[in-house]
Amino acid sequence: MPELEVLTKEKRLPGDLAMWFFILAELTVFAILFIGFSVAEQLNSDMFTEGKAKLHQISGLINTITLITSSFFVALALNSMHQGKGGQAAKLLVIAKLVALIYIAVKIWEYNSLFDQHIDIETNTFFTLYFMITFFHLMHVLLGMVILIFIAVKAAKNDYNASNISGFEAGASYWHMVDMLWIILFPLVYVI
Repeated sequence: MPELEVLTKEKRLPGDLAMWFFILAELTVFAILFIGFSVAEQLNSDMFTEGKAKLHQISGLINTITLITSSFFVALALNSMHQGKGGQAAKLLVIAKLVALIYIAVKIWEYNSLFDQHIDIETNTFFTLYFMITFFHLMHVLLGMVILIFIAVKAAKNDYNASNISGFEAGASYWHMVDMLWIILFPLVYVI
């Protein structure tokens, strides 16, 4: 009767409701920032074109690839947790965090490269918004890494089980939100 079991399985959001409210609030803040950036770009198109030309698109692409790769390992870790393999999930989360460190290193390099050109948050409207949005995202990456460390430690200790992994799912959901935001941020700020 496996078919019957599949049909009766209850659909639910992964994680807990509090995390989803937090994610919704964060998405709302980023949506406001993205809309503000787009409106400012329409009002100052030449400044934004010149500003984007000074950004390092390859570093933005590297960061996109690293966050997608990191999210892939988080998804594999979640799959391992659903199979009751906490130790394997913890190892996959370590890989996800190591890949995410590449994002942080590249972002710091990119900021330093701009500072070396005497470009900072006060240069013009484009760079004010660029630094504000990307730094805000960087802080979310750092928070996400702390969350991944927390759930990896709990997974390694086998504190989760097949019927109680909502904390793990909540952490994974947060990390995927951080990744998704960069996938929107990269073309908006660097490319389009």
